[in-house]
Amino acid sequence: MSDPLCNDPLAHFRLERHGPLIELVLARPARHNALDADLMQGLLDCLDDLAHCHGQPLAERPHVLLLRAEGPHFCAGADLNWMRKMAQGEFDPSSFDKNREDARVLSHLMQALDTLPFPTVALVQGAAYGGALGLVCACDIVLASDDARFCLSEVSLGLVPAVISPYVVRAMGTRQARRYMLSAEPFDAITACRLNVVHRLCHPDQLLSEGRAMALRLCQNGPEAMKETKRLLAAIEAHPGPQHEERTVETIARVRVGLEAQEGIQAFFDKRPPSWRPRFKDET
Repeated sequence: MSDPLCNDPLAHFRLERHGPLIELVLARPARHNALDADLMQGLLDCLDDLAHCHGQPLAERPHVLLLRAEGPHFCAGADLNWMRKMAQGEFDPSSFDKNREDARVLSHLMQALDTLPFPTVALVQGAAYGGALGLVCACDIVLASDDARFCLSEVSLGLVPAVISPYVVRAMGTRQARRYMLSAEPFDAITACRLNVVHRLCHPDQLLSEGRAMALRLCQNGPEAMKETKRLLAAIEAHPGPQHEERTVETIARVRVGLEAQEGIQAFFDKRPPSWRPRFKDET
């Protein structure tokens, strides 16, 4: 991947490619990887580019995204210096429109991460506050260091966790979201697991290695099958209830006759890896 925007050091993040594994790294540790307008727009542009890689040859497409951060903290949420500038200008007629525009960028960023057509894995160390918790909840799988801490801190600043709320509520449920959004109380990594925000805890020194191991495990699966699975789950979530028979039947019937499934089943009987499974340099 050679998108110059995604590798611009001024954008405070970078993109690393390890075969089919893409690592998106927040790289603003001096500011605790806090989100501002430039960082959010840069991340959004990068995710949009990754989402449209399906036209590339299979060997060149990303299969998994690993979202991680440099420094002691995953992300402190919104950059308060930026937020203060946005809050100033109460009597500026353009202030509301500018705030709405920036909020829309964050909304699109969350949606882009949530709907990326391949699995996403987030690695969380230190603090994941405010908007950072939205990023975490928009990912498919989350690993956290056992000393990580989380907080929906917006109301303590007179703000509302509005844009991230659909993703947080989906993860922890409305009842728990009411508590933590209204109290703004921090919670630890064990509680985050109990709330379904985090799937697994790791020792801080093992977070990256275990996260990469999880990502590489996902790389063994059929990329089209994972994309179809994410699409099906999103449809079921959007319209809960018993009316999904036709969608589920259509999905498996269509996927089962596809080239990827035919190759996967034949490879199973041949006792060999399927052709779509990537090989890494350290494999013999």
